[in-house]
Amino acid sequence: MAWTAAGIVVLGGTGAGYLYFKLNGNLKSVDIDQALGTDRPGKVENGSENILVLGSDSRSGGNEKLGGGTDDGSARSDTAMIMHVYKGRKKASVVSVPRDTIIDRPACTAADGADSPAASGVMFNSAYSTGGAACAVKTVESMTSIRMDHYLEVDFSGFRKLVDELGGVEVTTTKDIDDPKSRLDLKAGTHQLSGEQALALVRTRHGVGDGSDLGRIQLQQAFIKALINQVKDIGLFGNPKRLYDLANTATKTVTTDSGLGSVNKLMSFANGLKGISSKNMTMVTMPVRYDPADPNRVVVARAQADQVWQALKNDRPIPKSATEGTARGEADGVVS
Repeated sequence: MAWTAAGIVVLGGTGAGYLYFKLNGNLKSVDIDQALGTDRPGKVENGSENILVLGSDSRSGGNEKLGGGTDDGSARSDTAMIMHVYKGRKKASVVSVPRDTIIDRPACTAADGADSPAASGVMFNSAYSTGGAACAVKTVESMTSIRMDHYLEVDFSGFRKLVDELGGVEVTTTKDIDDPKSRLDLKAGTHQLSGEQALALVRTRHGVGDGSDLGRIQLQQAFIKALINQVKDIGLFGNPKRLYDLANTATKTVTTDSGLGSVNKLMSFANGLKGISSKNMTMVTMPVRYDPADPNRVVVARAQADQVWQALKNDRPIPKSATEGTARGEADGVVS
């Protein structure tokens, strides 16, 4: 969602350039390079780029009434995706990382300077709550041996507002979805989802598939493609107020690494992505298997995951063999 928000910033910056300083002041950024130093995977100079995109489930501020999760003001990465942009910037692969994956987390330093020692057998989304953006990036780089060139984060309340200001997003469901926990109740058919409904859709896990985080990921991936198509199809330049409202919300919604921490930088980045359509975007889930010790958790299918990481390192398509036979969540085709 943060990538789509970045695309809107391009339009907002082009159509309302005189508001640059206003939009620039909205952005929040984190200096990942300074936080992690030099003990990282090296940059791959093959024209590709890797971006870690996180959705935060903080319950503080505007998010406190948006359902489930932590209620003490802390945050976790509710959604995590590694986006690989291929050389030429015409195609991309997105690898969703299940938040319930059991991993070994490296040592991290929190924003307040406190050190957290490395931990084994912890959930992936605990990295963000332990040490924020820098720890999330360090953990992903440790898992993949791939350097994250950029970081983008979007929160619940911003996501909801962004969808509402787009006029909703149209999706089609092939089955009824009824999840009291996310407060989502959709009959099979075509729906124009409001921001609150869209948020419930990308968070639901009990109303589809096997009730796991893997089924939710499949809904998220389908929704992202629908959102990208809508952003590309609507005519923003004919409505300056709507254009500004979208750009204003988008810049308030995202937190970036310092390499994208200004409107000019974010515009340049997003401008390089606008040629990628949903048809040229491959979306997969990191290969995992259900944890024999806990059916509510998953573990990395290492041999197949290594196929994914090697493909991205070499700027090649992810082979189908990498995801064959892995846990999926059984929610394929529920949303389009």
